[in-house]
Amino acid sequence: MTQHRTATLLTVALLTSSIPVAVAQHTATSTTVPGRERPMTTVRSDELLARDWGLTAEDWARYRELMQGPLGVYSPELDPLTALGIEARSEEERRHYAELQVQAEARRVGKTLAYQRAYDEAWQRLFPGQLRVSLPGAKAQGAGNTGSGRLAVFVKDDCAPCAQRVQQLQAAGTPFDLYMVGSRQDNARIQQWATQAGIDPARVHARTITLNHDAGRWLSLGLPGDLPAVVREANGEWLRQ
Repeated sequence: MTQHRTATLLTVALLTSSIPVAVAQHTATSTTVPGRERPMTTVRSDELLARDWGLTAEDWARYRELMQGPLGVYSPELDPLTALGIEARSEEERRHYAELQVQAEARRVGKTLAYQRAYDEAWQRLFPGQLRVSLPGAKAQGAGNTGSGRLAVFVKDDCAPCAQRVQQLQAAGTPFDLYMVGSRQDNARIQQWATQAGIDPARVHARTITLNHDAGRWLSLGLPGDLPAVVREANGEWLRQ
């Protein structure tokens, strides 16, 4: 009986000890190695991703290859069409990717505008007369657009001069796009600040004043000085007013 029990325990121990080895071997064979065949799930995913951009499997493979080189280091978030267009091997190829990108952008903008209209209608139904904050990434007509001539006003919380400057612009009837630095994408934070600063809800509703999250815009301008900052674009350059 003792010999039988010992043999059984030994068998269990051997089987148990072999599991990690088998798992390790399976993991090793499943690991993606550059230049080797990837698992079917990844291949299937690549085909779907390529189709979303209007690309072939060959296009997508070239895009992946490009992003593993210097282009991916300099611009790691580059979309496939831009990457392939920049590294086009002929004028015909460059025109092809440019056309695909124009079509993709047209679809994206159409969807964004359709949702913006639905958002505007929903806001009027649910919160009539209240201050509205622009959707992140969605621009109101003429708000912050290059060459529009509108002022961009950058403000922050706990800044008395910021509120005073905004009140001056509003009293003068000047259209402007307000960007709150440090808003943390919190709509209520901007709404509260705008109310305390005395911004007229009717001006916001009419879009002569828009309320926006800064989302890093102020830092990207690289302008000197503290807030508030009133800037305007002229000849491709943003200048403080």
